Amino acid sequence: MSRTRRSSPPTARPGGTPSGVRHAAATTRAVTRTLSDDPLGGTVRRTVLPSGLRVLTEAIPAMRSVSFGIWVAVGSRDETGPQAGAAHFLEHLLFKGTHKRDALEISSSIEAVGGETNAFTTKEYTCYYARVLDEDLPLAIDVMCDLVADSLIEPADVETERGVILEEIAMHDDEPGDEVHDLFTRAVYGDHPLGRLISGTAETVTPMTRRQIQSFYRRRYVAPQIVIAAAGNLDHATVVRLVRSALKDSPLDTDPATPAPHRPTTPAVRTETATVVVHAKETEQAHVVLGSPGIDRLDERRFALGVLNNVLGGGMSSRLFQEIRERRGLAYSVYSYASQYADTGLFGVYAGCAPGRVQEVLELTRAELARTAAQGVTEAELARGKGMSKGSFVLGLEDTGSRMSRLAKGELLYGDLVPVDELLRRVDAVTLDEVNALAADLLSRPMSLAVVGPFGESDFVA
Repeated sequence: MSRTRRSSPPTARPGGTPSGVRHAAATTRAVTRTLSDDPLGGTVRRTVLPSGLRVLTEAIPAMRSVSFGIWVAVGSRDETGPQAGAAHFLEHLLFKGTHKRDALEISSSIEAVGGETNAFTTKEYTCYYARVLDEDLPLAIDVMCDLVADSLIEPADVETERGVILEEIAMHDDEPGDEVHDLFTRAVYGDHPLGRLISGTAETVTPMTRRQIQSFYRRRYVAPQIVIAAAGNLDHATVVRLVRSALKDSPLDTDPATPAPHRPTTPAVRTETATVVVHAKETEQAHVVLGSPGIDRLDERRFALGVLNNVLGGGMSSRLFQEIRERRGLAYSVYSYASQYADTGLFGVYAGCAPGRVQEVLELTRAELARTAAQGVTEAELARGKGMSKGSFVLGLEDTGSRMSRLAKGELLYGDLVPVDELLRRVDAVTLDEVNALAADLLSRPMSLAVVGPFGESDFVA
């Protein structure tokens, strides 16, 4: 089962827009709207159930599969210090059994029809999903709704999964290429929940009790905080009916309520002064991340950021890849990335190289970032960056899983589902001046450096 440990995608994709944010009033009946009939996709509909739970579907008759996901607006940033890792711990436990099914029945029922289930936890949400043949969608809905709404959280299962998670944390510590991103995030956000590991640490997971996890579950997993999304060969009304049946008389079948408002963006997240953080470790390869606080996901400059990221380090034709790997052969992997949250963001450059080449790689990286901040990008680079943004977005929608995710993220994170054509138009509308102004701002900020390798902090300067 996949467990997300960090939220640092190698490329930033265009997101939705805050316009048209909808929070339906509490009602005793379900309210359904057609959101779009996209020529590049299918018909998208949205129903708000009386409980405040939302159901979105995209009907794609040409597909023979359906992806079904339950998205909860709860992640690691919603934990207190002693709770660190609770959201991820809970993600493990929900697959261990309900009043209707034990763990084997949960997994075997879906696998028996050739389907798959999985889940992941991020800093701001948790997702449980299944992918099945269209004819098996009723089974997937029943199983997934059951495990999310009515998990038992048995004491014996807590102890079993505690051991699994501690092994996962230890395994993560053995992956310096992953660890360096967490080190960088902690350098920027410090003790803020965004700076913590999604998995928690051995110090927080070991003493965590069943009562604490159960309390977290029942307080956080409530209908107004949940979005259900499905994409593929389906009928919206049927999906809504099956969801309501699966949740009937469960803890998510509650009194009328309104969908929860989006995650507040104030007060602004405080970031740390730029610093150098080194985890001394005898590794064959050194891993570094150099970067700074970025922009939040509703910032209007996010489309320009996608273009800028592509130009700097978003592919094999990018400036950093060409200079550091192709021309000089100093690193096997080098890329830039941007992560956005409700109220803040990150921008970073990662490189993995031989320890003896770290200083040269960092000098070249800093020089390229400074040059881009001062001189901007060219018209040709702008066009290429736009093409990469549009292509990666459209190509990423060619399976039901990515379409299901788009529905849920649009609703949960942006408050609106923007048609594909409109997203492409907004990328096309990015100007050279906008990209260069963002580069001058973002790339001139004081930068933190995270390093994992055979070094001490005295070997580097911020």
